Amino acid sequence: MSSKNGKPRLRIHYDDTVRPKLAEVFGFENPHQIPGLEKIVINAGLGEGKDNPKLLESAANELAVISGQRPVTTRARNSISNFGLREGMPVGTKVTLRGPRMYEFLDRFISTAVPRIRDFRGFRSRAFDGRGNYTVGIQEQMVFAEVDYDEIVKIHGMNITFVTTTDRDDEALVLLREMGMPFRDEVPVVI
Repeated sequence: MSSKNGKPRLRIHYDDTVRPKLAEVFGFENPHQIPGLEKIVINAGLGEGKDNPKLLESAANELAVISGQRPVTTRARNSISNFGLREGMPVGTKVTLRGPRMYEFLDRFISTAVPRIRDFRGFRSRAFDGRGNYTVGIQEQMVFAEVDYDEIVKIHGMNITFVTTTDRDDEALVLLREMGMPFRDEVPVVI
């Protein structure tokens, strides 16, 4: 969803509205102190991927359609005999979005995918990792309108991590809330 000058709509919103609001709320004098969104990582871990390469290929195709970018296959780091897993076996797929694709994905995620989540009451505002990053777990890939229901081999979930340029959770919360992320009305713990 681009505007007429080629910049994503959410990037223009960030530049015109969110940056001044963050500077006002936190008293930033230097414009380089104002936090921003660095990247978005979408990860689909598939434990059955080691036994079923078609499932892994299907998940990779779905991530490519959702993100507009070709994903990479993630492989097991260690061997775990109880799971029949050897080091180097494919266990999932992930994609890292930056720049205009990141803003376009976030716009589509907030405006079309989140409203399709069943029994959604808002994301938890306490789920930050202590370093200004926020991860959302999606239980099924069908919340994205781009995914063709007939092409799905198996319903699986994914994690979406929003990596910010700040290391403080309160700044990242205000950033994501101003970008349009629907949080529950909880007060985060400030460290």
